[in-house]
Amino acid sequence: MVRTAHALGFDVIGEPRLVRLNPNVPSKTRGNAALVVRVAHGHGPSEVIGSLPEGPARCYWAGRDLTDRERLRLADELWTTVQRTSAGTDLGTDPALLVVRRKPPAQLYWEAVRRVVAIDEVERWLADTDPIVRSVPSGVGRIGAAAALAWPGAHPTWEAIAYRESHRWGTHREVDRDSVVGAMERHRELFLCIDSATRRLLIAPHTSCPILFGLRATTPAAAIEALREIRSEPIERWLLFRTNQGTGDHVRRPWPVPPVPFTAGTLSGRLVEPPVPHPGGHLLFPLELDSGLRVRCAVFEPTKTLPRVVQSLVPGDRIRLWGGSQADPVFRVEGIDLLSLRPRHLVLDNPRCPACHRRMGSLGAGRGFRCAHCRQRAPPERRPVLRIPPEFPRGRYHPTPSARRHLAPQGPEPGLPPRRTN
Repeated sequence: MVRTAHALGFDVIGEPRLVRLNPNVPSKTRGNAALVVRVAHGHGPSEVIGSLPEGPARCYWAGRDLTDRERLRLADELWTTVQRTSAGTDLGTDPALLVVRRKPPAQLYWEAVRRVVAIDEVERWLADTDPIVRSVPSGVGRIGAAAALAWPGAHPTWEAIAYRESHRWGTHREVDRDSVVGAMERHRELFLCIDSATRRLLIAPHTSCPILFGLRATTPAAAIEALREIRSEPIERWLLFRTNQGTGDHVRRPWPVPPVPFTAGTLSGRLVEPPVPHPGGHLLFPLELDSGLRVRCAVFEPTKTLPRVVQSLVPGDRIRLWGGSQADPVFRVEGIDLLSLRPRHLVLDNPRCPACHRRMGSLGAGRGFRCAHCRQRAPPERRPVLRIPPEFPRGRYHPTPSARRHLAPQGPEPGLPPRRTN
């Protein structure tokens, strides 16, 4: 979009936007995102936001709106580009283009990022925006495009995306892992670049798309500076995007109970039964809400952290979950806050010697205990330890980085305690 706008003699106003959409909708695409660019005749100061084969990509912070004829010309050129470069014939891909004079209300974004929004709803939201619409017959892509336009842009993160030379598309990507690790050490604002548990490089996609890698950060400067430090195959162009990644926007309200399919939110309550293992390492468990209602919840093995956290819980522990649902009523957990934990008890402790107070040793099953120091004996009874620390203390637990959603709230890479062997 930026190259097309520049070729037409137009300017980019503000930062281009990459907006991730509801991760629970059944019609989502692989990246489940939309791009937004404001185009006008810029004036005043400008800022470099990328590099194109034609030269630096700049954005202005103020500009004069396009005329109706210019808007129509822009829409036609952009739609030609979309049709030429998108996978519009692939199953589940429904590209769409919206050119509007006024942004839709922010409420459209908040509705669309948390639940399923129908095309009829979107058309009502767009009625006052003077839209030019281009899409494939299904029209589904218009929903995401409209929601992305409505994103208010508050509390953003940024992603600097580097693109490949076209003759390399579909070939193995060359991105040096050590340079990514070094960039993360120098720029603490970077997030979700490498999964140290699985050693997976998260900045590079695994498809045949034109993207070489993308660096996510909490500041734009860190993303740009780090991009220049990554050793890789040649970069044809790059661009900085303002994004809603890492914001947790899709879970910023309670999950509806009774369940509504394809929605996201939070749940708070207490564990009432031990979790039940399922094939593949997944766990299902009921959570009792303060209202007394119970919700079936699931954590999945690829998240790595979450099954271990849930396995460590006992009935009575209070937790807060965030996640969402598919067509069934099961709440799929994306993260866990441990709010309060009941005391744990253990009945495997050897008694202490009544004479010297040293821990006694076992003489074997059913034979009792003996002190190695003063040879005192004790019957075969073990006294309970009144409390031991829980395996996972109170706090927040995220999935391993490679299993997190683009929208998932930011958090440190989990540092798991060692597994207990007794």
